Amino acid sequence: MAKPTWMMRLLSFPLLVLFFVFLIAPLGFMLWKSFVQGTAITFDHYKAVWANPALGTAFFNSITVSLVSAMTTTMLAFIVSYTIHFTTIKRGLAKSIRFAIQLPMLLPTITYGFVLIYVFGNQGILTKLLGEPLFPIYGFNGLYIGYVLYTLPAAFLIISNAMSYIDQRFLIVSTLMHDKPWRQFYHTTLRPVIGPLGAAFILSFILSFTDYGIPASVGGTYDVIATLLYQTMLGSIPNFAQGAVIAVMMLIPAIIGGLLLQATERFQTSYRAASPLKAPASRMKSLLLGSVSGLIALCIVAIFAVIVMIPFVKAYPYQLTFTLEHVEEALAFGELTTVYLNSLLVAFASAFLGILIAFIAALMRVRTALRFRRLFDQLAIFTNIIPGMVLGLSYLLLFNDSTLKGTFIIIILSNLIHFFTTPYTMMKNALEKLDPTWETTSSLLHDSWVQTITKIILPNMKTTLVGVFSYYFINAMVTVSGVIFLVNTDTSLLSTKIKELQHYAKFNDIFILSLIILCTNALMMGICQLIITRQTRRKHIHATKKAHAVTRNRESRTSISRL
Repeated sequence: MAKPTWMMRLLSFPLLVLFFVFLIAPLGFMLWKSFVQGTAITFDHYKAVWANPALGTAFFNSITVSLVSAMTTTMLAFIVSYTIHFTTIKRGLAKSIRFAIQLPMLLPTITYGFVLIYVFGNQGILTKLLGEPLFPIYGFNGLYIGYVLYTLPAAFLIISNAMSYIDQRFLIVSTLMHDKPWRQFYHTTLRPVIGPLGAAFILSFILSFTDYGIPASVGGTYDVIATLLYQTMLGSIPNFAQGAVIAVMMLIPAIIGGLLLQATERFQTSYRAASPLKAPASRMKSLLLGSVSGLIALCIVAIFAVIVMIPFVKAYPYQLTFTLEHVEEALAFGELTTVYLNSLLVAFASAFLGILIAFIAALMRVRTALRFRRLFDQLAIFTNIIPGMVLGLSYLLLFNDSTLKGTFIIIILSNLIHFFTTPYTMMKNALEKLDPTWETTSSLLHDSWVQTITKIILPNMKTTLVGVFSYYFINAMVTVSGVIFLVNTDTSLLSTKIKELQHYAKFNDIFILSLIILCTNALMMGICQLIITRQTRRKHIHATKKAHAVTRNRESRTSISRL
């Protein structure tokens, strides 16, 4: 760990200022706004909001549907993760399941609702096949299915990552000791992932509770707190004070969930030397779980296949002939190009600046001895529990009369803060795995700390840098909640344009915009994955050559000693 230098302080100071100005100050101003009436501090705004029965109903609805969907999501994510890691399904099938589970990440949540309408609605595809709707899609049912689709990728990544580190030699030993199946399952599989299971559940709850996109499309008369906040702030008569109160109320469950998320870390299980050995699984078990996981993946793909079908149909559900009219009309509309370029600008800027901010923060935390370095961990925890709508509203209140209002700068800064936690954690984990003596060795060779970073540390973090770029880019393309209060006619994005088109019932245009987002994100994810694969392959080849060179050197020394 390098000793503090003026360069380290110079790099960390602007970062701390950034978080103070665009995280602490806006949230503090929003909290102050909820208590101020004129020049007096009062609880009247809270009393007025709580006197409205709609708030209590919306709050209870949000808690209920978020809990139910989080339980379902965690169960499904566990089944799919267990299938991939503890059965002998074919590698191609496992990859296909992984892709299908992560497919919803590539689309804005507001699109989910419109997709569900065209599948389960009164004129939906499934309704046409069955003759009648399976259930009403507006309200609880639509929110429940939408939230499960939305949170399943994140829950799956958490649980699957934890299962990849489980040492399956314990499972083989348990089998040899003739343990009963449930005892074997609990001790070798379930117990090691209790912490990640809890984390997946809590994260799914927080994401569902704070999402705005899905309720905006299929919420119907089932009010949730996110839609209530939107109506209060952007309704016919905006009420900033009451909007601040509702935002504070949204923070409470999110903060509790964040604290519980931290508490789950004590349940983490570690192994001294995890083995890549995979325990054998029965053919029946692999067939059963493979079928269930395949069915889950197929349902997800089938639901989102509507996006590809509807824009190329003459007039669903009356004329199902193939046509390119809707696509040609959308592409001929000049505003689409502008909005798409706006989205790309925000996504690329957020990705490049996000890499810089996350890397510097993680570098200060892991590779320096600065006294305040642990502050970055606290900032990462704090940004993780702040809902996007709350952050966006706090920006609207604080910067409403400034030159930043409605600019790309404020949108990009919102993305940098909102999505900071995961990139920071990725950078931090990567830096912790690198040799901690590199800085000391470089100083002995009279290299500066900056030279050590640019010549040694950064080249060894290429895969992580690409992963962070992909994360920021995709989330910046699909976010709705975080920017709904920040855009205007000049800075409109594809994700917020979908919300605008909803008012005119232009569903063909909505699906075309969603398809553009999907293709853009899929292309970017594919490019990033290709770079990561090539980089990993180069590292493997380099390590193999190095190992062969060491072996040849040892053989040469042995031959010489024999002579």
